[in-house]
Amino acid sequence: MQKLRFTANINAPREKVWKVLWEDATYRVWTAPFAEGSYAITDWKQGSKALFLSPTGEGMVSRIEESRENEFMSIKHLGTVKDGVEDTTSEKVKQWAGGLENYTLNATETGTDLIVELGAPDDFAKYFSETFPLALEQVKLLAEKA
Repeated sequence: MQKLRFTANINAPREKVWKVLWEDATYRVWTAPFAEGSYAITDWKQGSKALFLSPTGEGMVSRIEESRENEFMSIKHLGTVKDGVEDTTSEKVKQWAGGLENYTLNATETGTDLIVELGAPDDFAKYFSETFPLALEQVKLLAEKA
């Protein structure tokens, strides 16, 4: 598992960046670089289940490990969803199981520094290194809109 880190300096307050990250309409826009039409089913509250799905209904099953509004979100990946079935025990999902995806929002004089840290299996590190910068650029564009 590789630890990856991505950052974006956004000229908008943390509250606005937080909304862009987790409100359904904007979540669907900024996550499009990972999978066009992807969406999340969750209330984003600590301890809640989260499903991160493609339009075909496949994706990840996770849990919100920690949620401090406008400051920090930690998502723990537990397994996959395929054909409507959650898999948290097969050998295939064990490479992801327990991996964290953390979002930290730090206030700056000009807005917000967004830091994303995640553990990725070696065979996904290149993919995330290419797509996460594109996704964060979308967060920046959405948050900086007047």
